[in-house]
Amino acid sequence: MDANSYRSTSLLARPVNLKIANTSANASAPPWNQASPAPKATTLIYSYGMSFAMDSYIARAATYEELNSFHSDDYLDFLGTVLPEPVPRDVDNANPDLKFNLGGSDCPLFEGLYDYCSLSAGGSLDAARKICSRQSDIAVSWGGGLHHAKKAEASGFCYINDIVIAILQLLRCFPRVLYIDIDVHHGDGVEEAFYSTDRVMTVSFHKYDPLNFFPGTGGLDDNGPKNEHNPGAHHAINVPLNDGVTDEQYKWLFETVIGKCVEKFRPSAIALQCGADSLAGDRLGRFNLQVQGHGACVEFCKKFNIPMILFGGGGYTPRNVARAWAFETSIAIGCQDKIDPIIPVHAPWREQFRYEELFPTLEQILGEPRVNRNPQKRLAEVVQHVTEQLRFVQAAPSVQYQAIPPDLGGLREDVEEKLKEEREAENDSIRKAREEAAGTAMEL
Repeated sequence: MDANSYRSTSLLARPVNLKIANTSANASAPPWNQASPAPKATTLIYSYGMSFAMDSYIARAATYEELNSFHSDDYLDFLGTVLPEPVPRDVDNANPDLKFNLGGSDCPLFEGLYDYCSLSAGGSLDAARKICSRQSDIAVSWGGGLHHAKKAEASGFCYINDIVIAILQLLRCFPRVLYIDIDVHHGDGVEEAFYSTDRVMTVSFHKYDPLNFFPGTGGLDDNGPKNEHNPGAHHAINVPLNDGVTDEQYKWLFETVIGKCVEKFRPSAIALQCGADSLAGDRLGRFNLQVQGHGACVEFCKKFNIPMILFGGGGYTPRNVARAWAFETSIAIGCQDKIDPIIPVHAPWREQFRYEELFPTLEQILGEPRVNRNPQKRLAEVVQHVTEQLRFVQAAPSVQYQAIPPDLGGLREDVEEKLKEEREAENDSIRKAREEAAGTAMEL
């Protein structure tokens, strides 16, 4: 589907909303994240003067009740009381007796863990509320995007799944949400959270190697529950990739797959996880993606004119992540064509970017690009598989079967009316089908 052909009648030009990490809170940075890319990205955004074209807010800490909308009581209580322990760098699980997968090298315990989780979730939750209240068409939470966390388990440096909590908030206002993940790792936590609902479709583009690359899930045939009567069947779309995928391939694949998903699912809102470890030069990534190719995904989604949240995510070479998120912020506010390709001289940490350009070349980043193990024939087969899978997805599914926790303030009256109309339309369709079937039976 061509993004330009999709029109949302309810969307007006409203300010982009940016959530800034609350540096005054008593939250320590995680030990692996002392050079977090989010502050660098925010500084770069302000250095370019983008703040004049958006509304910026200090992120607040999410309450226990808000975290509890997805995570279990036992898990949250443990996060709030557990004490940090030294973790040897060469040990995957230093203490097997620790609960909830906490304490290993990829989910270490540290001072201020609970506060860190609360702030991460609070920023993303408030972004969702800005979208729900129509205060913004695009909301940005670069400090969020922790897509691996499960209901009662930490995973892959993710303790709280702020994306799931934000989508639950969106579902109180919008019938259907399309979740898109362009992190180099499979968005397994979000997919699992909405595994059995037809109100959320998850689409993940990621490197896939079940034996050698975390989390080892997200194969082409992993498309939701196998029981066809489960509402979530076929609502998990996975696009597994090999090393070395290029900007041109990724852009074609993304636009083709997402175009088909939007055409069939007709989402009311989009949640886009912009993990930047898919960029070339990332310490964990294996792609040949540049800042422009990564940003093209945001630009394509914006063209649908659907309310959207941009989340952060993975990224282990901070200078590259900051470049990508700053550029994608410029796309959100519509100034990407005017942005200076040279990083402003007054930008803090400018010397840490290694090169002055906002868009360094592959040769500057890698020296020599990685070998591309994604032949075009295989990518075409992936698209064909996704197309076949979407044939089984009910267009614009009903919302009558899927219950969600009520918001503290209740559903908006206009949203209730919209959902009621959809239910009545589907009931009329079912009644007509039964009448036609009964008439056919009488003739026989």
